[in-house]
Amino acid sequence: MNKTLKKIIIKTRRNIFSEIIGNNSSLLKGEGYDFLELKEYEYGEDVKKIDWLISAKFKKPFVKVFHAQKELNINIVPILNGSIYFGSKRFKQELVTEICSILGYSCVKQGDPFSSFIANESLELCTKKSKRNFAVTMMSEKIFNYDCIGKSVDLKNLSDELFKKIRKKSIIFLVGDFFDIENLDFKLLSRKHEIIAIMVRDKFEEQPFELGNVNLVDPATNQTFDGNIDKAMIKEYQKRVKANDHKLYEHFQKCGIKFTKIYTNEEPLPKLLRLMK
Repeated sequence: MNKTLKKIIIKTRRNIFSEIIGNNSSLLKGEGYDFLELKEYEYGEDVKKIDWLISAKFKKPFVKVFHAQKELNINIVPILNGSIYFGSKRFKQELVTEICSILGYSCVKQGDPFSSFIANESLELCTKKSKRNFAVTMMSEKIFNYDCIGKSVDLKNLSDELFKKIRKKSIIFLVGDFFDIENLDFKLLSRKHEIIAIMVRDKFEEQPFELGNVNLVDPATNQTFDGNIDKAMIKEYQKRVKANDHKLYEHFQKCGIKFTKIYTNEEPLPKLLRLMK
């Protein structure tokens, strides 16, 4: 096993099993003991859930809704397109591996089964549903060693494939840089599942500096760029990145998707813990 990968696995396992992480609490609603809200009765719902006192007060039926305390279905989906193969501090692919490892060990600790997929041009199963440590190791190894060069991503196709393949109501963690958001559409998927997006970025991608004459290769398309990166080009590039992220954030908010951004020079665990509160 690669030394860097081994360090990631040991580090994340130690951190998760030594951290005090709270009990399951998610946006998923179902049977449980933690009261969440009252809502109007809809045709077909169990009449046993009706709160007769409140219903009599408002003169129409209301039912109680609770936090889902039963076993959660977790799906971890790293988006490994070519742009993940980049990093000034460390490669984004390495950070994606660490984040997925943290999520996997969190599932093991809480006793929730998790599955994982690798997404880019297609959606392939990475690890089957499991609650075991070996599944986290297997997932981490596949993500770390995955050849993402030359791979692109279609987010609409990804959403459609996840909708088809994940039948039970689940929590889906999407982990990627979200630079290529053409055909962005998670509306249908977010109605069925709880989606949490984790954006992985390098500071240089958002705030580049002048490099002068360079020859660059796009790891997603293998296209080359031979030219001068000056202030004017950087200004235009930053403008496009901001427009990209504005569109992305708006879509996440409309779909009720929780999200955070983690840079390659940051420790992911504190931000993930804040995200899950």
